Amino acid sequence: MRSRMIAALGAAALAASALLAPSGAAAAPAPLAAPDISLANVKAHLSQLQSIATANGGNRAHGRPGFRASIDYVKGRLDAAGYQTSVQSFTYNGSTGYNLIADWPGGDTNNVLMTGAHLDSVTAGPGINDNGSGSAANLEIALTIAREKYAPKRHLRFGWWGAEELGLVGSTNYVNNLASTERSKIKGYLNFDMVGSPNPGYFAYDGDGSSGSGGPAGSAEIEQTLRAHFQSINVPVQDTAFDGRSDYGPFIRYGIAAGGLFTGAEGRKTTQQAQLWGGQAGVAFDRCYHSSCDTTSNIDDTALDRNADAIAHAVWTLGGDGGTTEPPGDTVFTDDLESGTGWTTNPNGTDTATAGRWERGTPQPTSYSGTNLQLAAAGGSGALVTGAAAGTDAGTYDLDGGTTTVQSPAIALPAGSKTLSFSWYLAHLNNSSTDDYLRVRVVGPNGSTTVLDQAGAAANRAGSWQTQTADVSAYAGQTVRIVAEAADNGTGSLIEAGLDTIKITK
Repeated sequence: MRSRMIAALGAAALAASALLAPSGAAAAPAPLAAPDISLANVKAHLSQLQSIATANGGNRAHGRPGFRASIDYVKGRLDAAGYQTSVQSFTYNGSTGYNLIADWPGGDTNNVLMTGAHLDSVTAGPGINDNGSGSAANLEIALTIAREKYAPKRHLRFGWWGAEELGLVGSTNYVNNLASTERSKIKGYLNFDMVGSPNPGYFAYDGDGSSGSGGPAGSAEIEQTLRAHFQSINVPVQDTAFDGRSDYGPFIRYGIAAGGLFTGAEGRKTTQQAQLWGGQAGVAFDRCYHSSCDTTSNIDDTALDRNADAIAHAVWTLGGDGGTTEPPGDTVFTDDLESGTGWTTNPNGTDTATAGRWERGTPQPTSYSGTNLQLAAAGGSGALVTGAAAGTDAGTYDLDGGTTTVQSPAIALPAGSKTLSFSWYLAHLNNSSTDDYLRVRVVGPNGSTTVLDQAGAAANRAGSWQTQTADVSAYAGQTVRIVAEAADNGTGSLIEAGLDTIKITK
């Protein structure tokens, strides 16, 4: 977030609905309630952004490799979840910058609700509150939409902007280069820039003009919807001005309704605000604003959690009355790997790996020259990985010496069992080859089926959680096990693999 002055003149929280039926019309059905957004998942994204910065000179700034690695991480998660993504490039100050745009399939494409956050940091630090916090919250909300199979009336679009810190360059490039007909389809833009400040305030952009000039038509409804969530949890909200200092600026210049949340930057919390929200009066909302100490330690979990849930409330509410969620199939087996459930390493006593054998634990992210290798868990903190510790360098605990195998407990599949799904990644450097691999099989009493076979290659492959699904209806009524095997064969290679969030449904 660029430097700004906070308008601290507050209005009481409003509970008005954003989508009201016209006078005399039949009331529209109430929108679906938003699900709770996992704080652990949002923080796992922040850990990834921190690791990217650490591996790339301590920042994720425009024109630096850490920014492109950040784009690649977010894009990989969205691609695996089923989003239609595009990376748009632009040039500023002699360097290439990027915006990432992600569209959730479905909904009225002539009535777009867009949610955005800038993904770049300043060169001085990793930018975890500014603005990893808004970027990570938006990412987890997008992934939750995919998991919930949310199907709103409006078309949902997400944006992660580049070069905000240099003057809203990425978002301005995006809006200015849209055809006027495409711009007119964006009926609302939600912006989230710093939502986890360590000495937090709770601010909403002044869409209704109660303490300033307000926003374009429709902005009042956005503000009211965001405030309604905080009213429901008894947290007071104050206004912050549409001063054009974040990525809503290009949108409101074209008359697009906008809104958003903000927990404060370099401005100091007043005594009255400390009485409202707690924290330290006379101290900056974010003492590490635009500094090297803006790390994962520079986040208030409560503020991040509240804001993520508020963003979800706005997306689900403003997404349109009549939005639906596809009923999920009955779950017959699930393992989030947060605790031990009976997985066995080297079940047949034939593994040859000398290091980096499969284990369930809390993986510590590793990278080498900007290539992410071991990843934090896909959800929560636990996962199955090839050596959970980070060590002194990326190759300390990676897979070495051959094969390692891990086997699930016995799973009794009732009649009607149909689909296996799981998250996975395989990461390696260019010393890998097709001799290396990650394979996952379903093993039954009368044979087995390979449901994933990913080979290595002589190229750097950054780790990225992906989702694999497979039809296991042939095993309905049988007892099966899931077996994963990873290999560092041939010449020694730097190999990491992981599995998480395993589920079988009818």
